[in-house]
Amino acid sequence: MATIILFVGLIVLVLSGALSISFGAADINLKTVWTGVFEFDPNLTSHQIIQELRMPRVIAAALVGAFLAVSGAIMQGMTRNPLASPSIMGVTAGSAFMIAIAFAFFPGTSYIGLMIWSFVGAGLGVGLVFTIGSFSKGGLTPVKLALAGVAVTALLQSISTAIAIHFNVAQDIMFWYAGGVAGTRWVMIQILIPVAIIGLILALLVAPSITVLSLGDDMAKGLGQRTAHVKIVGTIVVLLLTGAAVAVAGTIGFIGLVIPHITRFLVGVDYRWIIPCAAVLGALLLVLADLGARMINPPFETPVGAITAMIGVPFFLYLARREGKGF
Repeated sequence: MATIILFVGLIVLVLSGALSISFGAADINLKTVWTGVFEFDPNLTSHQIIQELRMPRVIAAALVGAFLAVSGAIMQGMTRNPLASPSIMGVTAGSAFMIAIAFAFFPGTSYIGLMIWSFVGAGLGVGLVFTIGSFSKGGLTPVKLALAGVAVTALLQSISTAIAIHFNVAQDIMFWYAGGVAGTRWVMIQILIPVAIIGLILALLVAPSITVLSLGDDMAKGLGQRTAHVKIVGTIVVLLLTGAAVAVAGTIGFIGLVIPHITRFLVGVDYRWIIPCAAVLGALLLVLADLGARMINPPFETPVGAITAMIGVPFFLYLARREGKGF
C-alpha cells in the first residue's frame, strides 16, 4: 500500500506542478510548459516566465510542504502527541520572531543568514512551549502542550508585530506571517536543496527508532533504544526542516498536523514508510494550496496560509476534542 501511495503521489505531484506552472496572470498551455522546462529558449517570454518565476515557486512549495509534513510526523512520533506540529508547538512562530529581529536590527541579512536566524527561533519556540507545559499539574498531556503552543505562538507574534511597527519593517514581517512561495527565486532553491538532502536523509535514518519510540519511552528503553539520542536527532531534523521552510515561505500552518495523520491512516505506524509518504503528500498539499490561492480571486492571490488553515483548523478542533479527556 505504501509503495502505491508513493508512486501515485509522485505522479500526481508532477502533474500538479505542471498545472501550477501553467496557471497564473499569463496562462501558459501544458505543451509550452514542457518545452519551457526541457527545451528552454531564452528568447521566448513564456519560457522566461516558466524558468525564472514559476518553476522556483513550484519547487519551493513542494520542498516546504515536504519539510513541514516530515517535521510534524517526527514531532508526533517522538512526543506521542497527536496535536504536535511545527505551527501549533511554537516552532514556526519562533522562527518568524527571530526573522523579525533580523529585519529590525540586522537589515540586509542574506538568505543564509535569515535561515540561521530561523533555526535559532525554531529552537526558542519549542523550548518555550515545553518549559511552560512542564510547569502544569499532571504532566504534559497533548492538550496542555497544544495550549502552551498556542500561548507561545500568540506571545511571539505579538512581540513580532510590535517590533515591526516600531522599526518600520511591517511590510516585510507581514509577508512571513501570511505565508507563501510567491517571489521565490533559484537562489532560495539552491539553499533549500542541501537542507532537504541532509534533513530528509537524517529523518529516514532515524525513522525506525521513532517507530519504536512512538510505542512509549519505557517500551523503547526495554527494547534497547537510546531514547535520548533519538530525540536529539529528531529535534535537530525538526529545527532544520522547519527553520528552512519558514525562512523561505513564512508561517504556513497545519500541514505538519494534518498530513502525518492522513499518512498513518493510509500506511500504518511504521515510520520507515510514514516519513517518505508524508513528504510526498505534504509537497502535494502545498503545491495544490498554492495553486488554489491563485484561483480563488484572480489576478490577486490569497495567502497560502489561509488555504491551509481552512483545512487544518477543523482538523485541529476535532483532535483537540478527541484528546480532551486527558486535559
